[in-house]
Amino acid sequence: MTNPLTVRFWLAWLLVGLSNLVLAQPPRGPLVVSPQVNADKSVTFRYLAPQANEVKLSAQFEKAPVAMTKDAQGIWSVTVGPVKPDIYPYSFQADGVTVMDPANVAFFPNERFKASLVDVPGDTPLIHALRDVPHGSINYEYYPSIEGTTGSLVVYTPPGYDQSPSKKYPVYYLISGTTDTEETFFKVGKTNLILDNLIAEGKAKPMIIVMPYGNMAARVAEQKGGAKPADPTVRDGADAVKRANDFTTDLVSNVIPYVEKNYRAIPGRENRAIGGFSRGGGQTLRTAFSNMDKFAWVCAYSSYLSPDEMNRSYPSIVSNPQQTNKQLKLLWVSVGSDDFLYKGTVEFMDYLKAKNVQFKSLVTDGGHTWMNVKTYVAATTPLLFQQ
Repeated sequence: MTNPLTVRFWLAWLLVGLSNLVLAQPPRGPLVVSPQVNADKSVTFRYLAPQANEVKLSAQFEKAPVAMTKDAQGIWSVTVGPVKPDIYPYSFQADGVTVMDPANVAFFPNERFKASLVDVPGDTPLIHALRDVPHGSINYEYYPSIEGTTGSLVVYTPPGYDQSPSKKYPVYYLISGTTDTEETFFKVGKTNLILDNLIAEGKAKPMIIVMPYGNMAARVAEQKGGAKPADPTVRDGADAVKRANDFTTDLVSNVIPYVEKNYRAIPGRENRAIGGFSRGGGQTLRTAFSNMDKFAWVCAYSSYLSPDEMNRSYPSIVSNPQQTNKQLKLLWVSVGSDDFLYKGTVEFMDYLKAKNVQFKSLVTDGGHTWMNVKTYVAATTPLLFQQ
């Protein structure tokens, strides 16, 4: 028979333990809802910082940081807009320190700056919106890469991929820009949703999209215990070209064989496309022009190669334009009119025209932004693999 004193002792011990556990929990502040997209397309941002002296909102749809106001609970807030429907990065500046929005789980994958994301929906669903259509899948992959390192990929497979085990698909290799990661085309560019919607509308062919990490030097340094090297200061300097060539080697020698072994990819150049944004666009052009036997579809988003580099490194592209035009099913170049790479990109397009190399182009409003990138992806993917 259990001693009642023993039972009371253990109950008391348990209550003391639970009370200590409760006391050990950090205090919880008030519930913060941020961002809040309102019916009129204005957006309310909130940030809990009772000890801060000044907090500002920094958002890509604002020309300058916007001052926020603190309430009695220590929550800073501001309502801005109406905001044009799209997905935008934003952050807070608390006493001069840039911070993400802790109330928001959506963030911008990047090596350097830390930003959250706000999605302002359109009255009519935008091309990147989550719609009631069949959806593809996103997979994370790891593969043996250069210098004994392990590389990482994000891979989109189209709707029906798992249900049709005998069907094979063409592949679009899609590369992010400087400081971006392999997740950026997925989490910011919403490439998977864009393709889901275009495929459902019959505008794009079902395809596999492979999104690699473009910074080989940073990954090698990280995995071998070294310091991450600074980004090249000259876009077509020796360091930038070497890093681009390392990426080319990795993509051609490691990524493509891994994808074609592990996914139902149709081999051959006419079933491979390559594209990229900013640095990824430069990597795209260098990889494609040095491997014309590997890719027939090439898309450069907000990127270019200088005439000097073209003449020096890829003379065959322009010395025999008839052959180039025959080999390339698509050469695409696009840029925003306010993009800091606008001048160089237009010079590249003028160079191609003068050399009689055929290409399609799109010049949009706006700058070097992922809002424009989504536009370019939506414009180019319906053109890919159309025989």
